[in-house]
Amino acid sequence: ALYARYGHRFMRESAAGRIGTGMLLAMLGLAILWLVQLPFGLADLWWQRRHGVSFARYWEWIIDNWLGLGGEFLFICLALLIVMGLAGLLRDLWWIPGGAVFVGVATLFAFLLPYLIPSQEELRDPVLLADADDLAREQGLEKSPPVRVQLVRGETTAPNAEAAGLGPSERIILWDTLLDGRFGDDEIRFVLAHELGHVSRNHIWKSVGWYALFAFPGAFLIARATRRRGGMREPEAVPLSLLVLPLQNVIVRHLEREADWIALETTEDPAAARKLFRRFTTTALADPSPPTWSYVLSETHPTIAQRIALSQAWEERRTGR
Repeated sequence: ALYARYGHRFMRESAAGRIGTGMLLAMLGLAILWLVQLPFGLADLWWQRRHGVSFARYWEWIIDNWLGLGGEFLFICLALLIVMGLAGLLRDLWWIPGGAVFVGVATLFAFLLPYLIPSQEELRDPVLLADADDLAREQGLEKSPPVRVQLVRGETTAPNAEAAGLGPSERIILWDTLLDGRFGDDEIRFVLAHELGHVSRNHIWKSVGWYALFAFPGAFLIARATRRRGGMREPEAVPLSLLVLPLQNVIVRHLEREADWIALETTEDPAAARKLFRRFTTTALADPSPPTWSYVLSETHPTIAQRIALSQAWEERRTGR
């Protein structure tokens, strides 16, 4: 209600022009959303600091979180610049080329993401590099993409890894907390196989493809939802459009489950997978079986219990039981 009251007044008094005002309203909406989420994020950080998972200072976390919001805002502004320009020309039919704009921005973000991740250095372990190339060939790749190590040990004890980028920017990123001696070679090898599974099965491209599948009907829904506010050609419609966001957690969880299966097929080591997943519960204090509402709304991976069950199912299938 506060945003609607003062945002409308700001829109009438702004001298930034139609598109500039829309961007300013988008920034205001994101800032309000950030402030609403801030207490929950700080509570989560307090819990992680209490249990030794995070060492981040509260003010550092706030600044980093705000800077992350700034990066998100830049991509939203790019989309708004193009969409509001199209809406000015095409009126209610802007959503037809607008869907393509959303896909293009998503593809650009996927390409640039590896360059936005801080504190990376090359992996210098020759054994792990050789393992990565061997696993890549097992999965049908000529060689592994570059493997980087992200230096996070001063901020957290939690382990993590990811496959990121498209084409020339493609890489595997391991947190240095995976390489500090708490995880065995077989567990790290399984992590590499999992991340290479994302690469060999083109999961990032598939994520963009799924996004494209929903982008056009999503753009149409935004056009319909903002029609009473004058459509996306009017700055007043921008706050409402920000509320229409696609839910992709189900798709992402499916891709993560597929990457686990590929890693099992590649390493043929379900025992290492189970050790790895169980160690996540002690090193990152991950809930092995979170509440259903939390899983559906926020989890991007299968639960620890589901991942252990998958490794057991793979082993039973392999042994013929």
